[in-house]
Amino acid sequence: MNASTDHAADDDAARHHVETRSDLLPEEKVAGSDDPEAQAKAILEESEERTEDPEGTRRDSAQTPDEPTPEERLGEA
Repeated sequence: MNASTDHAADDDAARHHVETRSDLLPEEKVAGSDDPEAQAKAILEESEERTEDPEGTRRDSAQTPDEPTPEERLGEA
């Protein structure tokens, strides 16, 4: 594979992920969505950002908003 083939494969994979994620979950169907595909793209971009920089994005995550950072834990000792 060359660089352009790799890039095309990445684009196809990203497009597949967006299409798959744009199928709304039951709770999302109840709430409704004006643009499920744009919503899916935003969710996947945020997820990728958290995966690539977990420490840098942890404070912004609704899943662990109050957990102290390692630096904060060191100051508590």
